[in-house]
Amino acid sequence: MPSPFPGMDPYLEYPAFWSSFHTRFIVAIADAIEPQLSSNYYVEVESRTYQSEAGEEILIGIPDAIVFAEKSNRSAGSTSETAVATQPETVFVPLPIEVKERYLEVREMGTDDVIAVIELLSPTNKRAKDGRAEYEKKRRQILSSQTHLVEIDLLRAAKPMAMQGVQTPSPYRILISRSSERPRANLYAVMLDQALPNLPIPLKAGETEPIVELQTVFTQVYDRARYRSRIDYTQPLPPPMLSQADQHWVETILASIREQ
Repeated sequence: MPSPFPGMDPYLEYPAFWSSFHTRFIVAIADAIEPQLSSNYYVEVESRTYQSEAGEEILIGIPDAIVFAEKSNRSAGSTSETAVATQPETVFVPLPIEVKERYLEVREMGTDDVIAVIELLSPTNKRAKDGRAEYEKKRRQILSSQTHLVEIDLLRAAKPMAMQGVQTPSPYRILISRSSERPRANLYAVMLDQALPNLPIPLKAGETEPIVELQTVFTQVYDRARYRSRIDYTQPLPPPMLSQADQHWVETILASIREQ
């Protein structure tokens, strides 16, 4: 069954679903691009690894029972003292967590030159201090090169990536930056009630650009992963909170599901 939402399903932003969705969606985008490429190009699924610490919420110590020693009587003339012995508390130390993310590179056959990079942003890119810094560094390198950048942001939480001249605030953003047109770029401002757009993938000048029907790709991934059966739509949306108008719209489209 399809998602009850016409475009991106915000319930997939829950951590329980996001990691697998990210992998499935980025690979499905590669599969949609490949048949449209000439023999001059190919798509490679790349990955990078972040080392980050566990969230602070698990670092709260859980105190064990404190055992007080019994009072002991000293010899005559000595003062009675209370000796206090404590057992150690159980706490948690931050362990490094290995986070793997996949992204796409469209490369030129023969030279292996990277023509375009396609990124699907993750919580690590947007929220984690070190992860964001590392991604922003890579982003700057791409934007100062002859490589095109397609940046897909389907996460409402955290600060959007830097860009100037944004006129339409939106929960989701898709940026297409062609190297020959910088600093100008195309921004798709995607609302909750809108289908995901069709995206052109930039290549070398004069080459026919593949068109990714992003909503079709999303719908196929959603169906194959059986998210409709796995997501509990009676639960609230993951943060951040929606505006009153958007929340009312969500409640309206989910009403029939919640009544079942």
